[in-house]
Amino acid sequence: MEEAIRNHLLQSIDVKVKAAETCAEVTAKAVQLMVQTLKSGGTIYLCGNGGSAADCQHVAGELVGRFKLSRPGLRAMALTTDTSIITSIANDFDYEEVFARQASAFIRKGDCLIAISTSGNAVNVNKAAAVARQRGAAIIALTGESGGQLKQLADCLIAAPSAETPHVQELHITLLHVMCDLVEKEIAGA
Repeated sequence: MEEAIRNHLLQSIDVKVKAAETCAEVTAKAVQLMVQTLKSGGTIYLCGNGGSAADCQHVAGELVGRFKLSRPGLRAMALTTDTSIITSIANDFDYEEVFARQASAFIRKGDCLIAISTSGNAVNVNKAAAVARQRGAAIIALTGESGGQLKQLADCLIAAPSAETPHVQELHITLLHVMCDLVEKEIAGA
């Protein structure tokens, strides 16, 4: 068991080391898009399924609350949190529409959507990205190494250098923390 733990941690570290080379530049671009959105009065929206949905809520909490610095709350909303909205859309339309329908109701020109899909092929996430694009929002996509279909919709694609879902998700939350830290510093002028 201890060997399995060491192996998992070392594999996760390896993905992060590769990402330090492959994802730094595009993550900086994502931070710039987020800062531009917030400084212009826009809102950052997030969507994803499963563990990615949890990451959406986590990041929205860090932005609205605080990451490290005491500062005013930042405009961010996870489209994964309102069970009444999600279940009514899934029931009345289809689960594939749960994020797109919300995107059409909330997202405006100048906003930003962070779309998280390990495969890049989550239909509901991709539909939301398509709606957000039509509405004039910037799209930041976090995916696994292939980027899937989501890469075609992204202004900024952060593709984890791995096809292993757990390691992709571990990198995503690390990069999302980096993004929260840098956005907060840029907005607060720290």
